Amino acid sequence: METKIYDVIVIGAGPAGLTAALYTSRALLDTLVIEGLSTVSQILITEEVENFPGFLNITGTEISEKLKEQAVNYGSEIISDDVIKIEEDICCNNSCWRVVTHKGSYKGCTIILASGASPRYLNVPGEKDFIGRGVSYCAMCDGAFFKDKEIIVVGGGNTAVEESVFLTKFVKKVTVVHRRNEFRATKLLQKRLFANKKIEVLWDSELRDIYGDKRVQGVKIENIKTNKMTNFACNGVFVFIGYIPNVDFIKNKVKLDEGNYIITDTQMRTSAEGIFACGDCRNTNLRQIVTACGDGAIAAASAHDYIKGKMEE
Repeated sequence: METKIYDVIVIGAGPAGLTAALYTSRALLDTLVIEGLSTVSQILITEEVENFPGFLNITGTEISEKLKEQAVNYGSEIISDDVIKIEEDICCNNSCWRVVTHKGSYKGCTIILASGASPRYLNVPGEKDFIGRGVSYCAMCDGAFFKDKEIIVVGGGNTAVEESVFLTKFVKKVTVVHRRNEFRATKLLQKRLFANKKIEVLWDSELRDIYGDKRVQGVKIENIKTNKMTNFACNGVFVFIGYIPNVDFIKNKVKLDEGNYIITDTQMRTSAEGIFACGDCRNTNLRQIVTACGDGAIAAASAHDYIKGKMEE
């Protein structure tokens, strides 16, 4: 496998990675995409997408399939494997990178990291069964699907409080479940939440179970001080207890922020020469399909410029 040297190796096959591959392939760069086996792109668990430009309604899987087909059509090679580590190497007397996977290793002049991030799960019964069918981790993505419904929000940080207020634009009622007796969110965000008549807070409480038939119909919530268990009828559960960037394989090669997200500049360049990052694995303020695609296009252009510069040296 190491006899071939790719111009670009893209790690991750979500919207960011596939867009990057599309752009590098169209620029006639030999591109390999490594799609993770143990990590699932967030787009694949998004049942309906209404805010992707050009489509009134499309599923996350459909977007993924179209992006993949387009990248392959222009010459991208896609394999399924998990990356274990990335090592510095030498290719034709020049420095390059070697990507080690479970099945083998691959050399590339540049690397584009698009490994995404995984939501922190509650790990309660029913949670994973109802992902895309009432359980969500993105208010902007799915809030409109719960118009005039009653929902549960789990969390107590800035994201949970801010998204609870945002969701009141659509839903009839938001019940926030928080395991402490006060929020960790900033005072300004808390003020907005407490002023909203559509929001109720259950303090000192934890969600223990999510149940339903084809979609979420209710949850079980325990008061951790009294141990009292209560059934709550609801139409959806939004979980905001954080995300975990999928970066274990690259931690010792590029700089990360305090949340373990990859630090990049505006051109998607990381701290390591020849390595770029895009999408949910990098430190960005907005994690949406459309912004991931934009990141991917910029990363591809930067990789192209890097390779061109090396050829001119």
